[in-house]
Amino acid sequence: MASEHANAQIRLLKELIKEAVEEEYSILLERPERRSNLIEDEDVIEEGVFDDGVLKAVFTAGGPGSGKSFLADVIFGVRDSSGKPYFENASFLGKTGLKYVNSDKFFEKQLKDNDIDPGDLQRIEKEDPKLWNKIQGASPNSLRNIAKGKLNMLKGFFESGRIGMLVDGTGGKYDKMVRQKETAEALGYDTMLLFVDTSEEIAVERNANRDRKLPEKKVRELWSDVQNNKDAFQNLFGDKMVVVNNDKFGPPPEDVVKELNKFVDAPVQNKIGQVWIEDELEMRGVQTLEPGGASGFRGSKQAADRIQQMRDTRGEVD
Repeated sequence: MASEHANAQIRLLKELIKEAVEEEYSILLERPERRSNLIEDEDVIEEGVFDDGVLKAVFTAGGPGSGKSFLADVIFGVRDSSGKPYFENASFLGKTGLKYVNSDKFFEKQLKDNDIDPGDLQRIEKEDPKLWNKIQGASPNSLRNIAKGKLNMLKGFFESGRIGMLVDGTGGKYDKMVRQKETAEALGYDTMLLFVDTSEEIAVERNANRDRKLPEKKVRELWSDVQNNKDAFQNLFGDKMVVVNNDKFGPPPEDVVKELNKFVDAPVQNKIGQVWIEDELEMRGVQTLEPGGASGFRGSKQAADRIQQMRDTRGEVD
């Protein structure tokens, strides 16, 4: 069983590496004039401690159709102010270095591999209980749970290098959000929540216009669950929670954009994360935050500056 799990992890990592290489080439082919806007240091390919988004985790909460992913793209510079994406299918969020953590991509691939039209889910739930159970059932072999399993392996891969993440979820289960936040902070991450509000009817209307439609009853249940958790999330995250009303599609408020980007760009505050950074630099033989040579810093100037700022607040010197 252990070897089977290890082989599954190896297969997933191979898929991720293949996708990453394809993504790099597609970006250059798609919009070469925009690449420098998203990645300033084109020669920097190191991640982990050298990554711009290291040890930052942004969680999202909002029902289906709230526009969470769209808003995150705009906030972190993956879409322009009109909402047009700079790149198709990018797995990162602009210069922040944050990586998407979302099971939708894996779930949609499972649907495609099984010749299931995502727009047909509402009908399947009503008319074909056997197929619906295969898609959304409790079995570990259901398509939804297979997708979640792959997502967990991907998230574990990111966490092992403390790579920055945008954890895209509905926030329908308060206890789950608590566990995710506590786990991230125990690993050294700073955490923040983006809560996206819509009215119930707007959520239902947008779901009806999506390619992958959820049953209306499910949309209303999820919307209600998220709203019931809103005050509890505020208590959980405190001043590290921002709320955006997205009843009307459009650019998010400028203060929200600034606040979230300021959080990601700021030096790591978590004491566990600070220790991890210093240990990693020592293990990799980094003796200076200046670039060059075997002992030089191998990340961007922005990443080096953040570490220096972190040290300054602790009274340390490079």
